[in-house]
Amino acid sequence: MPVAVVTDSTAYLPSELVHAHRLTVVPLTVVLNGAEGLEGIETFPADATRVLGGRRVSVSTSRPAPEQFARTYRELLDAGADGVVSVHLSAELSGTVEAARLAAAELGDRVEVVDSRATGMGLGFPVLAAATAAAAGADLPGVRQAAQDTVDRTTIYFYVDTLEFLRRGGRINAAEALLGTALSVKPIMHMPDGAIVVRDKVRTASRGVARLVDLAVEAAGDADVDLGVHHLAAPQRAEQLLEALTERLGDRLHDTYVSEAGAVVAAHAGPGLASVVVHRRP
Repeated sequence: MPVAVVTDSTAYLPSELVHAHRLTVVPLTVVLNGAEGLEGIETFPADATRVLGGRRVSVSTSRPAPEQFARTYRELLDAGADGVVSVHLSAELSGTVEAARLAAAELGDRVEVVDSRATGMGLGFPVLAAATAAAAGADLPGVRQAAQDTVDRTTIYFYVDTLEFLRRGGRINAAEALLGTALSVKPIMHMPDGAIVVRDKVRTASRGVARLVDLAVEAAGDADVDLGVHHLAAPQRAEQLLEALTERLGDRLHDTYVSEAGAVVAAHAGPGLASVVVHRRP
């Protein structure tokens, strides 16, 4: 059996890809107004959108326990896997990577953990690269390297209607959030080294989408690329993004993945999110 690949629920990979690549997905937990649920199993984007739009808003997320990762790794190894590569959302956003590393330490050198320094398809593309390498017969270091190389070739940008949800969750500082509110600007964020940072500010949502397109084309450079496009309760923005990028990138655009962000990202970004992830092919 080849090296097994594990990820978490914030990759937001289409279910058919999860099955086709034999991926194991460990869910994060979301608590919405006191109701706890596993992302993608018990709690879905619409649940978060409904709570975030109400008068009473209490939202939090939590990482999987190290014991959950350890149990998952043991099951895969006991089933005959040569090793496990576990790829997760940015350590700057969640303790998920730390939990995975604590679990991996119990199993010696048979488990490797990779920090994607992103989320959504910024995590999904390294996961798919690892799974493809594993299916081709790569050993544990080779599968890990495939994931890491893809992390280095992947860039993520996203637009949010307000910085308030990121501020509540502690993902940006209060000063940045206050500045955006005071100036009535709508921010475009990116994730250098895995942390969320304001990249640009625009005045309207339409300008936000247009700027995302420009930034994605700039990130692509001269390379052939794959794209991930995410939204939250804003499918028309995702459609506009993909249509514009398809026209701008032409024959250099290969695989595209469009999906709604899950409850974990919803809790911190809020409705109206639009995101583009650029993977530059080697």
